[in-house]
Amino acid sequence: MSSVPTTVTAPGAARTRRPLRRHPLGLLYVAPFVVLFAMFLVWPTIYGLWLSLTDRNLAGVDPAAFIGLANYAEAFADPVMWRSLGNTVWFTVLTTVPLVVLPLAFALLVNLKVRGQWLWRLAIFMPFLLASTVVSQICVWLLNPDLGLINATLARIGITGPAWLQDPSTAMYAVVMATVWWTVGFNFLLYLTSVQAIPAQIFEAAAVDGASGWRQLVSITLPLLRRTTALVVALQVLASIKVFDQIYQMTGGGPENSTRAILMYVYDTGFSSYRLGYASAISYIFFAIVVVLSLAQFRLFARRSAS
Repeated sequence: MSSVPTTVTAPGAARTRRPLRRHPLGLLYVAPFVVLFAMFLVWPTIYGLWLSLTDRNLAGVDPAAFIGLANYAEAFADPVMWRSLGNTVWFTVLTTVPLVVLPLAFALLVNLKVRGQWLWRLAIFMPFLLASTVVSQICVWLLNPDLGLINATLARIGITGPAWLQDPSTAMYAVVMATVWWTVGFNFLLYLTSVQAIPAQIFEAAAVDGASGWRQLVSITLPLLRRTTALVVALQVLASIKVFDQIYQMTGGGPENSTRAILMYVYDTGFSSYRLGYASAISYIFFAIVVVLSLAQFRLFARRSAS
């Protein structure tokens, strides 16, 4: 007796997907976002680009005149602009390295089974919750050459502390130390989350095979944190290159322009010298640099992910 094979169809398998339909009501939900996006991003971008091609001056009463690329030519020949850009790059280098290494080290240490783990997490992350004004004022007091805690501590061991924020040779490093203390908590949280997501069975199997703690760190932990490190580096570079708050509040760009960042120069040019057109041109030069840097990072990380 021959048997006839039957095909069992799972419930719902024969259902066909309904084609997506565009409903006019959906436009009402996205309309507020589109309006706000156009008001606060698209229009300011277009208007700023137009300003960069004019001699717009807040101190003048005459309407802005179109001058083409004259502002850009002046910017490329401006030594203060290049000095500010160099300070920004140097600040980015000085902050990115410790803000990648220290959070990783803190995350690995806090992840150990030690007492008071929650207290260490709180102590490392808490400064990140403070406003930049609070952090700047705390650091200005700590770094005061006469009454500051740091120089007072150095004096007790026979060392004469420098005028941290008043000396061109130390001002940038003082701002970097304040920035590292302030923002280390965010990167620490990213690393700690990734470290705790690594399955414990991997380390147990490695220990059974005789791998030491150092070998587990080098061969297991660090390779598995590669994507997190790439994310931390990308976020930190973009954050550091846009520095403004702590420099403005701690040094005002001084002494002798040793800490003046590019965004601070834009601010001073536009709202202290009232040259909005020239400030807009510098802004778009900096914007182009950030776009190129972001695209380079994206391509680099895409290649690593593909490999």
